[in-house]
Amino acid sequence: MTERLPIPPTRNARLQLQRQLDFLIGGHDLLERKRELLTRMVREQLATYRKLRAEAALLVDRAYYWLSITQMRMGERMLQQAGLGLKPALKVKIRPRSNLGVEFPAVQAEQNPLEPVSLMWTDAGFDKVREYLREMAVVLARLGEAEITLRRMLNEQRKTQKRVNALKYNIIPRYEETIRFIGESLEEEERNSLFQVKLLQEKT
Repeated sequence: MTERLPIPPTRNARLQLQRQLDFLIGGHDLLERKRELLTRMVREQLATYRKLRAEAALLVDRAYYWLSITQMRMGERMLQQAGLGLKPALKVKIRPRSNLGVEFPAVQAEQNPLEPVSLMWTDAGFDKVREYLREMAVVLARLGEAEITLRRMLNEQRKTQKRVNALKYNIIPRYEETIRFIGESLEEEERNSLFQVKLLQEKT
């Protein structure tokens, strides 16, 4: 049996509870729509995340394949020296963004032109490595944005689902049961009053 709210059975209490119940039902409908939108957004974001993850895996394999070849040709020490003093190959901007109450970062990664390096002790593969690592970094930045967005959307979806369930299976039924109980109590009180009035009329 659904637990009732600890409220005295009066007409005023029933009116107040009915207004609150109407508000709760409206809130439940809004949360249900939010949950459906979040579910749709999670599906779309999951597809984006999987696509970016597959693309990133290919780029990582290609970049590290060429890095290992260049390292064998140039040697680790020369490779480190060739990379010293180079400016960043990426320009990254992170801005906050919000959708349906979910805050997540919007990552904008742009490739900077590659700086020329000295021809002495360098290999042609060194430029390929720099180019592939730059492309890989752009996709990894987008993948990071997609992953954070997906996690936050999933967390918000779970919270919304809990609120919907709490309203549907706990709070709203308690209000409905309390309103029903107050209505029955008032009807019983009214019947008793009518019965007493009838008895008094019969005595007079």
